[in-house]
Amino acid sequence: MAEPFESRTITVRIARPQHEVYDFASVPENFPRWASGLARSLKKVNGEWIADTPEGRVKVRFTEPNDFGILDHHIALRPGVEIYIPMRVIANGAGSEVLFTLFRLPDTTDETFARDAEWGGARPESAESAARGVTKRNGRLVGSGHADSIARWLPREMAGR
Repeated sequence: MAEPFESRTITVRIARPQHEVYDFASVPENFPRWASGLARSLKKVNGEWIADTPEGRVKVRFTEPNDFGILDHHIALRPGVEIYIPMRVIANGAGSEVLFTLFRLPDTTDETFARDAEWGGARPESAESAARGVTKRNGRLVGSGHADSIARWLPREMAGR
């Protein structure tokens, strides 16, 4: 029986209601906006979502829309190699919290795992960053690539509503 993977769950607070964050992040066409480190673009080809990534084209499978804030997705790097990315949007007072779990896959170096966990991590403190809802921890603004990208894009996207 295989051992469980090492994992890190990264969270970021967003100063928008849970349903607004979920409604934005659950639309596949918005994926390149909040998964900017993973996907430069996303297109539906023959019924499958195909993302252009720094490593080439990959298939992306999204969880069906739901009432629970679940945004899990699967990235098929190549036949037989699929990465599961659990992600949730939960209510946090009048705002929300995005939770993203990163699994350390076999043969991932310490350096790569740390870089992936800090992807989009520390940012200079600014009023603009705070307004976007990025969480402040130990005097530094932190987030994850996925969650922090949602925190950066959502206020801009929602401004016109």
